[in-house]
Amino acid sequence: MTISNIFGIAGTALNAQMVRMNATASNLANAGTVASTEAEAFKGKRPVFKALVEKNMTNSGAPYVGGVKVDRMQDDATPVQPIFDPSHPMADEAGYVYPANVNEVTEMVEMMASARSYQNNVEVVNTARQLMLRTLELTRS
Repeated sequence: MTISNIFGIAGTALNAQMVRMNATASNLANAGTVASTEAEAFKGKRPVFKALVEKNMTNSGAPYVGGVKVDRMQDDATPVQPIFDPSHPMADEAGYVYPANVNEVTEMVEMMASARSYQNNVEVVNTARQLMLRTLELTRS
């Protein structure tokens, strides 16, 4: 494994965690929204990651075996719980509105976990850089 592989693998992980953080931000931004139907209600988004364990799984966006890529974005399957509020302007004929299926506590845990993973991968890059610099110093002597 070369030093560029370490940076590349950590880079794919940084990208994946940034996608996760963006999805969490979108979920939190839409947490208080309501819709007139269950189908129109905002569904939380979750990135699905895929480990790149074989060369044929890589591509130009994620070229390193051992890295990770975002396979797809998937809607959260948590059912939408209708709320009876006939005075709401978006209420249906029966008086129900359909809120987003986003749980703010879950989203905060997701945000903290993605931030921690991002931070860990930044440390991998920094450590690899320091080792590379120390190796260059040894060759100068």
